[in-house]
Amino acid sequence: MTFSELGLSPKVLAAVEASGYTQPTPIQANAIPHVLARRDVLGIAQTGTGKTASFTLPMLTLLESGRARARMPRTLILEPTRELAAQVEESFARYGQNHKLSMALLIGGVSFGDQDAKLTRGVDVLIATPGRLLDHFERGRLLLTGIEILVIDEADRMLDMGFIPDIERICKLIPPARQTLFFSATMPPEITRLTEQFLRDPERVEVARPATAAATVTQLLVAASDDPTEKRDVLRHVVRDGDNFKNAIVFCNRKRDVAVVYNSLKKHGFKVAALHGDLDQRARMAALDSFKTGEVDLLVASDVAARGLDIPDVSHVINYDVPIHAEDYIHRIGRTGRAGRSGVAITLVAPSDGKNLGAIEQLTKMPFNWQGEPIDAEDLAAAGRRSRGRSQSPKAAAPSRGGRGKPTTARQPTEDRRETSPKERARPERAAPAEPSRAVPAEPGRGQASRPARAPAPRPSREVARPAETGGERVVGLGDHVPAFLLRPVRLKRA
Repeated sequence: MTFSELGLSPKVLAAVEASGYTQPTPIQANAIPHVLARRDVLGIAQTGTGKTASFTLPMLTLLESGRARARMPRTLILEPTRELAAQVEESFARYGQNHKLSMALLIGGVSFGDQDAKLTRGVDVLIATPGRLLDHFERGRLLLTGIEILVIDEADRMLDMGFIPDIERICKLIPPARQTLFFSATMPPEITRLTEQFLRDPERVEVARPATAAATVTQLLVAASDDPTEKRDVLRHVVRDGDNFKNAIVFCNRKRDVAVVYNSLKKHGFKVAALHGDLDQRARMAALDSFKTGEVDLLVASDVAARGLDIPDVSHVINYDVPIHAEDYIHRIGRTGRAGRSGVAITLVAPSDGKNLGAIEQLTKMPFNWQGEPIDAEDLAAAGRRSRGRSQSPKAAAPSRGGRGKPTTARQPTEDRRETSPKERARPERAAPAEPSRAVPAEPGRGQASRPARAPAPRPSREVARPAETGGERVVGLGDHVPAFLLRPVRLKRA
């Protein structure tokens, strides 16, 4: 099958031919006819199989008729990250070179002024991240009532990142008669249920089993140590001795590890760049550009670079850390072996990674080959059990972040919780409530009003006195604790 058989317009076909493509990928061949027929589409395919062109090419054909009005875009494409949004903009510019369509990119890290100017002139294609899109809407700079086609790209990532409330709000701002397209590399059952509120009788286009990697990617495991210094030595050895090594993306689980690995590789003379979510937009784009142009050979990144980034000629992907979520492994290794090319994915496995590695094997339904001396399966299983035991132990549990940024710790046994916190020790504690005494009338003297005699207020004690332990009565209306200032004696002014 060729692109000319899919029903695309001559202008789009000319741009595709100029880009050097002749035959569509399976996801493109199956999805493009449904998009041109104005049907909702739920597209599932391996990463690197051309999902972006599956909605870009038919959208250009559908947009050839009509004209955009000021602040009322005709189509909307939602992306989870700034890098993916910029990449889709490049695809539209490449395939829409024969069209006079206007585009706007709404992402964070860029001034509102330039974006407002484009919206004022009117745009046919609006590419945005959910947060910046809602910012423009709340400022009154954008109307979504003219949207004809809504695209939610990397749908599983959008939902995983907590964009569900934003997506639901955006969908309510768009006319219900729209056409909605979902494209993603993985689609777990719970995500499929969520699509029922976004799509109307969609055409499900699935050209590969979910959570599978491309057959062109060779997957290998390399034994490493839990010691960070030794693990970085293994990483440098893998980079130096890799077969047909040209460049590589090195993935870490945490941002701080990205910085540590980047500094280590740079210190040892490697050409390297770093990419993670805490960098500003200019630094992130500069790191990507330096890797694409070959200025650097290694890109140390967090999972912000794991989804959808199209860097065609990446020879290796190295997982410095085994991903915590098994599905992230599929996205990471999908950065190599794209567009029919061959690639190598190497994962450094330490003894403590047994649990995460087992989850990946269960998801992919395939065994892994070891490069060099493997780690015994029983050792991995034992280390995994020990790590789970440590994570469930109250004494070994590390403080986690609770609500509103307050650290929370595991619940301690009753004997351990008798120790008061610093705040409690600094606060004066009340003694047990004294028995209520009757007021004794005193003889009023001259110029002195009669008043009931008061029992002396108890002094705060360092010991924590609880009504249940001392036998004291509970003070009605104040619970188990009476503030200290209410127990102080009060002097009445003389008449």
